[in-house]
Amino acid sequence: MNLANNGYFGPHTTGCDACRGAITVQSSSSFNRNVSYYIIAHVSKFVPAGSIRISSSVAGNLSNVAFKTPAGKKVLGVENDRDTKSTFNVKYNDKCITTSLNGGSVGTFVW
Repeated sequence: MNLANNGYFGPHTTGCDACRGAITVQSSSSFNRNVSYYIIAHVSKFVPAGSIRISSSVAGNLSNVAFKTPAGKKVLGVENDRDTKSTFNVKYNDKCITTSLNGGSVGTFVW
């Protein structure tokens, strides 16, 4: 994935050839923030420098990624790609919670 693309969403690197970067540069003085920009901004509030990714997967329509912070906290980011609400479980060790995310939303869980 690119951090930034031009108005034609190029240049394309390896992987997705239709993916947009966090921003699309229209001209030297104009750019648009894409969905990835807001996802990165949201998660970065909870995942400080020095954090380590400990897991990531896609479960149905839910993409997720988990980190361990330098302070030892766990951070889980979940994105619901559907237009409708999705209910799911978050399990860690022998504990489990059931929660949900509205369609098109992102949630962050910290423990």
